[in-house]
Amino acid sequence: MRKHDKSRRAYLKGLGVAGIAGLAGCTGGGGGGGGDGEDTTTTATTTEDTGSDTTTSSSYPDVLTVIGYPASGIQIFRDFYSQWEDEGIDILVPDGLQQGDLPDQVGNPMDNVTGTVPSPVGPNREDFTDLFRDEYGEPPSIFTYHTFDAVSILMLANAAAGENSGEAVRDQMRRVANGDGMAVGPGNLVEGINAAARGEAVNYQGASSPTDFDKRGDPAASAYGVWNFNPDTETGYETSETINFSGEAGGPSADSSPGGTGRTVKVGLMLPETGDLAAVGKPMIKAGELAAKVVNNGDADVDVDLSFQDTQTSPQAGINAANSLINAGYPAIAGPASSGVNVPVSQNAFIPNKVVGCSPSSTALSVSFLEDDDFIFRTAPSDLLQGQVMAQVAAKNLGASTTSTMYVNNDYGQQLSKQYTETFTGEHGGAVWETVGFQKEQSSYTSVIQESLSE
Repeated sequence: MRKHDKSRRAYLKGLGVAGIAGLAGCTGGGGGGGGDGEDTTTTATTTEDTGSDTTTSSSYPDVLTVIGYPASGIQIFRDFYSQWEDEGIDILVPDGLQQGDLPDQVGNPMDNVTGTVPSPVGPNREDFTDLFRDEYGEPPSIFTYHTFDAVSILMLANAAAGENSGEAVRDQMRRVANGDGMAVGPGNLVEGINAAARGEAVNYQGASSPTDFDKRGDPAASAYGVWNFNPDTETGYETSETINFSGEAGGPSADSSPGGTGRTVKVGLMLPETGDLAAVGKPMIKAGELAAKVVNNGDADVDVDLSFQDTQTSPQAGINAANSLINAGYPAIAGPASSGVNVPVSQNAFIPNKVVGCSPSSTALSVSFLEDDDFIFRTAPSDLLQGQVMAQVAAKNLGASTTSTMYVNNDYGQQLSKQYTETFTGEHGGAVWETVGFQKEQSSYTSVIQESLSE
């Protein structure tokens, strides 16, 4: 039986529509992530400003926001277009539903869908793009940039630590990512690994972002793209706008790097090869494997032992995968992908075993506030930002004054829906009709959609 988690809210309008500068101030615990109430301030800029007015039937909200994953999304959108295609309802989706061939699988061009996604804007984005295309004959896709960066940082931290110890790797994470040493990126990763193994200071500058960590282990700088499906592009979608955020890097770090050559650097990789996120996970796996291959095929002073485990987009399978890697002696692991897997894996495997986890795509707010003794990092930004970006897009780009959400009922869906709706009402003066939770991979979502579209 499908379970619904619904809360109806009514808000007064008239607070006005804030510009992107209104996203600058945010409270750490405000998004339901179990925060400590401490303020986290970021500065945002936008590279382009677009706007449009949308007129919808008064019997439906202006925007329906759908938060989920591709496998479930196929059925959700098939059900939506079978009954509500002609109702003039705009749909807003986050990164979890950016899949270029989704319109083909749904059987509809999905012209009414607008999305937001963490965008790769790192200083070495093009170097990674070239590496990935040369290796696989296709362009990188969502979170592949973040995955390559996560594995690269873990390799550098392990090389700098000089031992396969989770605590030693943890202490080197910010030293290799935030430091002032030799600039390292995808194009000179081997040279960077060798320098770290010699105990020299390095500063990894990534493909996804500059990859400086803040005190919570999140990226200090990030960007979000606003996108639409477009079958005429190589990826199946195109970005119309990029919104940039910058914050303050910092946190505990080792003062020096012991290093050590002629040894094996062990790094785990656990991502969804199967399950609801398989379509997203498979290219991410390629990106992670590519980082290790670059080092092993180069003239490196260390060997990289990269071992992969499939999380199956399942919390229990993720915990089993993590324990398998931990028992095999892997002190640092890139992954998991989804927050619904990353949070229980972190709590039940990484943290108690003193193993470093660095997720390339887990974005739930709760990840930032885990009691983790600084073992949990990520190269993807928190949904604290994405929820604000989505509210900005709904109110300004789509001209919406009313919205409803339907979300996958896990940490990712719950927290992103909460952050989006709170920002939509508080910053943009909109009204939220319904917030409805759904379970993954159901045979029909018609009743969930109907409930979401009710006033």
